[in-house]
Amino acid sequence: MAMRKILVSDPLAEEGIAILEKEKSFKVDVKAKLPPPELKEIIKDYEALIIRSGTKVTSDIISNAHKLKIIGRAGVGLDNVDVNAASQRGIIVMNAPAGNMISTAEHTMSVMLALSRNIPQAYVSMREGKWDRKKFMGTELYNKTLGVIGLGRIGAEVAKRALSFKMKVLGYDPYLSVEKAKKMDVELADLKDLLKRADYITVHTPLTDETKHLLGDDEFKIMKKGVRVINCARGGIIDEKALEEALESGKVAGAALDVYEKEPPSDSPLLKRPNVITTPHLGASTEEAQVNVAIDVAEAVRDAMLNKGIRNAVNVPSIDSETLKNLKPYLNLAEKIGLLQTQLAEGHIHKVKVKYVGDVTGYDITPITMAIVKGLLSPILQETINYMNALLIAKTRGIVVSESKTTEVMDFANAVAVTVETNKGKNLVMGSLFTKTDPRIIRINNFYVDLVPEGHLIYISNRDLPGVVGEIGTILGENGINIAGMTFGRIKPGGDAITVLNIDSEPKKDVVQKLRKAKNVNDVKIMEL
Repeated sequence: MAMRKILVSDPLAEEGIAILEKEKSFKVDVKAKLPPPELKEIIKDYEALIIRSGTKVTSDIISNAHKLKIIGRAGVGLDNVDVNAASQRGIIVMNAPAGNMISTAEHTMSVMLALSRNIPQAYVSMREGKWDRKKFMGTELYNKTLGVIGLGRIGAEVAKRALSFKMKVLGYDPYLSVEKAKKMDVELADLKDLLKRADYITVHTPLTDETKHLLGDDEFKIMKKGVRVINCARGGIIDEKALEEALESGKVAGAALDVYEKEPPSDSPLLKRPNVITTPHLGASTEEAQVNVAIDVAEAVRDAMLNKGIRNAVNVPSIDSETLKNLKPYLNLAEKIGLLQTQLAEGHIHKVKVKYVGDVTGYDITPITMAIVKGLLSPILQETINYMNALLIAKTRGIVVSESKTTEVMDFANAVAVTVETNKGKNLVMGSLFTKTDPRIIRINNFYVDLVPEGHLIYISNRDLPGVVGEIGTILGENGINIAGMTFGRIKPGGDAITVLNIDSEPKKDVVQKLRKAKNVNDVKIMEL
């Protein structure tokens, strides 16, 4: 019997290796710190690849992975894996989203306490033979307000620990219902309100296009003077240049960083500031966490290779290959609908209603619903959300998901209609397949459209009056932004309307402001599908 080869290209706890080596049909090779050219050369012989953060699985490497079926990441973050390239080749990408949850939450609290009491600085002073008690006057966590941006697994654990210190906890997370937040003893707030009120701010989101530089110049200006900022999530969520300026001005009293925009951050001026505590990406660096993620990913890879089920996969649901082939166009459509909904929604989501119309009702709709919810939650939970846990995470966040079917053929032979309700209103998005494979958005609220759901989008709410489209086109043209596609929707001539444009590049903030000031334009949203 031919051996099935697994490559482990980063250091992995022995407990994980042992799980794989128990299978007689597996041959496990541990080859850490391979240069990219060497990895590209040997990857062609392996069915599974297990990595941590050290290996970069680029599209170039994937192009030579002729036998590869699975990429397993021993940890949460997948920013070192080209998931799109893997998906195009039919390679399953899975991670271990829960293994380092406690260690990262504890590290966040550790640096928060160290920041409050100047512990590293006092330690260095003592080592130098000094006794400067007044110089290292600290502040208590008791009765302070902590702002937690992102209340996923880790953010929720941080909130729980902060409450035990008798802190007041504010949370910003549009994917958490108000009811669920109340059960956690967390007050939900919008981002601007949180920034204004918090004494401490900690971020716990993945790094995505939406969260990159989530805290920048504008956000630091909103914060109260003397705020303290912590990042044990992902480098790049905080704009380090803006943070440096806020520290210099005194707006920010101190910062604690475990992650950086560039790692290692050898030339960062933040390393030299006396009011900044830095650690070298230690959030998941506990013995327990490393063992947990190694076991989790090893078991997941083993089971997938032995056809015992797929779990923690970020790019495919757990269904057989023939069903997946039939459902793939619907899964793509469903995830796009979810992504569009989350960018349309305002407020805290509490209900998702999915209605299936026509031909699609002949399939098992559960994976399609999973894809909708995955798309809906991905912008904030990108690294922890997958097909298998999407519905469970929605439930734990207090989001009620319901499904219904009708075989009645309406305007389209097949359609998926998704209504998302928040505490501020609701939005309907309906999608369909053209030529059985091409996804289209066919309705947004009361407006019928013909929208290709991909790439950069501009969503404009406007009055249906002459000159609107011309002015929009002029603004974009003058700023070098090419329009790839355009669709319109209106209820009656001269009334409310929407204009949605596919564009080749994302517009800058000043361009968006010009669009908002255009005549008869009510609102503008920039979206990414």
